[in-house]
Amino acid sequence: MKLSLPNLRNLNFYVMLLADMMIFTLALYGAYLFRFDLSLPPAYFIQFKGLLKYVLTFKAVLFVLFGLYQGMWRYTSLDDYWKLLRITALQSLVLICFVVFRFTFVGVPRSIFVLDWILTLLMCSGLRLSIRAFFTKSESLLAPAVDRKNVLVVGAGGSAEKISREMTSNPAQYNLVGFLDDNPGKQGRTIHGKPVLGQIKNMDTVVKRLSVDEIFIAISEASGKEMRRIADTCKATGVPFKILPAMTEIMDGKVNIKALRDVDYLDLLGRSPVSLDTDRIEAYLTGQTVLVTGCGGSIGSELCRQIVRFKPRHIVLVDSSEYNLYQIQMELHYEFGFTDYTTVLGSIADAELMTLTFEAHRPSVVFHAAAYKHVPMLERNPWQAVHNNIVGSETIMKAAVAAKVERFVLVSTDKAVRPTNVMGASKRVTELLMQSHLGTGTRFMAVRFGNVVGSSGSVVPLFRRQIEAGGPVTVTHPDVTRYFMSISEASQLILQAGSMGDAGTGGEIFVLDMGVPVKIADMARDLVRLSGMEPDVDVEIVFTGLREGEKLFEELITEGEGIVRTEHEKILVLGSEVKADGEALAVEVEKLVAAGDAHDGDAVRTVLKRLVPEYEPDSN
Repeated sequence: MKLSLPNLRNLNFYVMLLADMMIFTLALYGAYLFRFDLSLPPAYFIQFKGLLKYVLTFKAVLFVLFGLYQGMWRYTSLDDYWKLLRITALQSLVLICFVVFRFTFVGVPRSIFVLDWILTLLMCSGLRLSIRAFFTKSESLLAPAVDRKNVLVVGAGGSAEKISREMTSNPAQYNLVGFLDDNPGKQGRTIHGKPVLGQIKNMDTVVKRLSVDEIFIAISEASGKEMRRIADTCKATGVPFKILPAMTEIMDGKVNIKALRDVDYLDLLGRSPVSLDTDRIEAYLTGQTVLVTGCGGSIGSELCRQIVRFKPRHIVLVDSSEYNLYQIQMELHYEFGFTDYTTVLGSIADAELMTLTFEAHRPSVVFHAAAYKHVPMLERNPWQAVHNNIVGSETIMKAAVAAKVERFVLVSTDKAVRPTNVMGASKRVTELLMQSHLGTGTRFMAVRFGNVVGSSGSVVPLFRRQIEAGGPVTVTHPDVTRYFMSISEASQLILQAGSMGDAGTGGEIFVLDMGVPVKIADMARDLVRLSGMEPDVDVEIVFTGLREGEKLFEELITEGEGIVRTEHEKILVLGSEVKADGEALAVEVEKLVAAGDAHDGDAVRTVLKRLVPEYEPDSN
């Protein structure tokens, strides 16, 4: 509890102070009445009057000093109640101490202090709750009823409660008619006076009976199958519907109506809340200098957004794209209010620039997210995979060791497992390089995961553009599958995995639990339906054949890697018996660089095959 003074020019302060003084008087008098069974002896009435002046003084002073008159009581919340409880308890303790030292409790009934505290708390909280109820009801009566939409909320959990509270407090735009939820224990119950009207399967009946204008989906946890069922049920009603984003997407953690958006493909993948051990993440990020390579990319930029939540001392933003670097700089500065950053425009393969950057800022943590990742592009330009993904990573690792970086987190990919393309093989070499730096004083680790929905180069934006153009939607193969995860969820789990390196010896490869792989053809059909059309009727789906270096399915581990669960349910760690031979690796990397400099694609693939024996170049 902090001491703070009210605004003495505010008339409401004096009105509330006077009302509280009356409550203090009534509470003390009521305590005496209850103590003596509503028949107060004259001697104790005299005692009441003698004690009253001290009670009014102590209570009023404490209410003023601890800021009870600074709040706007029309917005009374549970936090205000807990504050009131603590301060009224303190009032009683101060009063008891005073009576003990002043009158030694002789002839003073002890029970009146307990009764006085209870009555003070009840009447003061009741007054403030009444003020809120009055203003809420007044706003509801004064709100224009013509433009208000009847809203049905799907879900009756925490997110639904927050949405309903906001609609009840601000009724000018929406009229909440009730909730739908499949939990039998919630049927017939109410939230803020609004009923749970039935199960989701009853939606069409409820929509017609109550003339619902819009549906809000507020569900924090559901499988992909359940989310598809809910979206299909909403669509069948013919009423517009929106969804509250998953909590991993709401950066400030505040659930409100403004966060509602149209249902996206990401929602159909299902939702499972990401539980983060924030204490462990804070332990290695708060107050530290953090360097992020590829900071303007899909994963890199989201990492920056998540990192600022943990209050680092400084962030060094490294990217080779001027536009991407500018975008994340402006976002951190103006949307997050974070200004302790340095921008470095340049390639991670520029050894001199990276050395100068590390020496100037001495980061304690590095997140290495910079990489070329487009599979067919790197099949046609394999030397760029060598230059950026391998040489660039080795340059960053050496600079980190020289600058005595404490923790280095490499962002890897599931394409490094039994690779059939240059991109995947180059990322596997990067993992081997990371392991070759063990024992250098810097704790290295890698985080391996699959595709992220909506990232640059992702198939989802391509499908959307094709649907908007009227089709066709091009899918490479009817049976091709991929693992998918949201950008925000992947980034949060990368931060969590970074905190787990303390438990091992370094060189760990963490694997994110990506759930169940998704058929790309099914994804294309879902996106067409979300656009209000039918696949193969309104928009044609065409199969074009696998592209260069593309696999039918991806894997997250390879043979010889033992997978072990960590304390986090969505993060696994590989315990590999194979450790990188630094000297042999360096010799082969030199040959790889020479092949890359000569722009000899065949030679690049030959050396990659020696470095990564499980690499099988695809013939597509």
